[in-house]
Amino acid sequence: MAEAYIYDAVRTPRGRGKNTGSLHEITALSLAAQVLEAIRDRNDLDTALVEDVIMGCVTPIGEQGSDIARTAVLAANYSQDTAGVHVDRFCASGLEACNIAAAKVISGEAELAIGSGVESMSRVPMQSQGAAWAADPRVALPSYFVPQGIGADMIATKYGFTRTDCDAYAVQSQQRAAKSWAEGRFNKSIIPVNDQMGKVILDRDEHMRPETTLQSLAALEASFKMQGEMLPGFDAVIMQRYPEVEAVDHVHHAGNSSGIVDGAAAVLIGSKAMGKKLGLKPRARIVGAASIGSEPSIMLTGPEKVTQKLLDRLKMKTSDIDLWELNEAFAAVVLRWIQALELDPAKVNVNGGSIAMGHPLGATGAMILGTMVDELERSNKERALITL
Repeated sequence: MAEAYIYDAVRTPRGRGKNTGSLHEITALSLAAQVLEAIRDRNDLDTALVEDVIMGCVTPIGEQGSDIARTAVLAANYSQDTAGVHVDRFCASGLEACNIAAAKVISGEAELAIGSGVESMSRVPMQSQGAAWAADPRVALPSYFVPQGIGADMIATKYGFTRTDCDAYAVQSQQRAAKSWAEGRFNKSIIPVNDQMGKVILDRDEHMRPETTLQSLAALEASFKMQGEMLPGFDAVIMQRYPEVEAVDHVHHAGNSSGIVDGAAAVLIGSKAMGKKLGLKPRARIVGAASIGSEPSIMLTGPEKVTQKLLDRLKMKTSDIDLWELNEAFAAVVLRWIQALELDPAKVNVNGGSIAMGHPLGATGAMILGTMVDELERSNKERALITL
């Protein structure tokens, strides 16, 4: 079996996912094409050698639907022989795309592939494609379907995380992201986004609020309290699944949850032989990957189980990992992961995360994979584990 190496990783800055955001005028197709162009140009690639582009996208409808990966290949003026496929594993889509690219290399199916992701949340609203799970009572009722925010609040309640705990984590995310930008930690991977005239319209994550304090977060209303309590309420549904909980403590709000943003990312993955042929230096090696399903109503506990699954498969312990990266979907999700695996918080999400910078659903996994490659190099560390 061949080994899969990361040769390059790029991402756009994240633009606010509103019609006032800097990237609102840029389509998902353009965002995706621009990261593919950057991968090509930075590495002087003959794109005929890129055998597949796998692209995560969570809301594949309208202008970012119909296999946006293949369309982005054409828009970026890659060889018409380069294949492209869209994948959706919800928030993990961008990382799943990279795992598939790596698996193609390891299996020998491809010598060079790109794992990537894109989401324009300002132009194509989240959940606008519908959801069979929520809509069909045959699966919704027996699986205790609730919106993800209710599940996150249940995680906080069940595992003992208070509103203050979650807000303190959110402040830390903002501070770490601001420090990372100030120290230039993202400079190697960020590519500016251009408009149709070639003018740079965004070169920095614009969702960040480094002035955030515990006091300012305390003024925010809980986002899912009404959704949970109004009849027929989702709190009642999830408490049937967890009857030991007397009441759901609604602790999450816009300030300690992931931000809605636009963005794209791409990771160049290939074999050692192809890298040597192209004169590219490997930046990291992908040694393993894993996927898992988890209890649906609190699905966001999945990272602790898939982390342990992968460590067991690789015969590693948590002490073998230097850096940990978990998408900050909600503050309690990261706090529970740290608690369950007994991790050192100083090694987790060291550059901040989606609470500060935002979560472009289909792209985040590829973004944080690239961030960890940069951070391993910067801090002279050896191993990172990335999960969503």
